[in-house]
Amino acid sequence: MGKYFNLNVNDYIRVLKLARTPTWEEFKQVAMIAGAGVLFVGIIGFLMFIAMRPLPP
Repeated sequence: MGKYFNLNVNDYIRVLKLARTPTWEEFKQVAMIAGAGVLFVGIIGFLMFIAMRPLPP
């Protein structure tokens, strides 16, 4: 773990100075993509649930 986590406080400060708040359009785009991903995974899970249900005798 040593070579991957060899950062000091100055590196974190530099990253925070470069970071900015997203615009409303960027936020909406990311939220829509994340929502579509959640919906897609939910649909796949629901279809698997339906397919794995035991059929009535």
